[in-house]
Amino acid sequence: MEYIFLLFVSFISNLFSAFSGGGAGIIQLPAILLLFEITFPVALATHKVSTVLLGLGASLKFFEKNIPDKKVLLEGIMIGLPAVIVGAYSISSIDEGLARKLLGILILIVFLLSFIKRTGNISDSIHPSVLYLILFMIGFLNGSLSAGTGLLYTLMLTQIYGMSFKEAIGYTLLVVGLFFNLIGAVTLYLISTIDFTILPVLIIGSFFGGYVGAMIAISKSNKVIKAAYQFVTIVVAYKLLF
Repeated sequence: MEYIFLLFVSFISNLFSAFSGGGAGIIQLPAILLLFEITFPVALATHKVSTVLLGLGASLKFFEKNIPDKKVLLEGIMIGLPAVIVGAYSISSIDEGLARKLLGILILIVFLLSFIKRTGNISDSIHPSVLYLILFMIGFLNGSLSAGTGLLYTLMLTQIYGMSFKEAIGYTLLVVGLFFNLIGAVTLYLISTIDFTILPVLIIGSFFGGYVGAMIAISKSNKVIKAAYQFVTIVVAYKLLF
């Protein structure tokens, strides 16, 4: 029964994540910890491996007809991936409770900022060091806590790159969901381990949840996508804080 429930949770959490641009970790990770007696680093590493399939499944659907922008991809990979590795190696020295509270406050700010209307790409007018610092912070948090970082990346793309929420979520699932989580999973596996007994269940739920979520997102308007993003953001902030 635990495996069936975990499959259901994995499918639903990854479906909503693909639809709204993040939040799978805030549902799936606690479920792993509650259902199975494993440590946080092992649960995080196992969760990350499965969310790689979320990124893969959703990206296949989002970009089956369009080629992603190389500049956005390169910036995310070149700056974000080293930060993910640093974050994963620092997990043992971070006060998890305090870090989650601070991240919850940050996500709450993200929720408020998502109401700001911005049109056009302003990334070229921002000093590269500022943009790289934001990317590094998102990568670091992804490697260490893996909660809400997709939401941060989505907001960055909408506010700085001028993307619509629908377009930004596609890039989030590719950069954060696939590349960040892949490197984070490999790094955590090297310093911890992975629970291979529950991994197949998570992989199935993540892949199909991500693919179905992307299908739903593509069929909906940007207004609906933005509302879903804001809903998931406030839920994630509440969960992290309380």
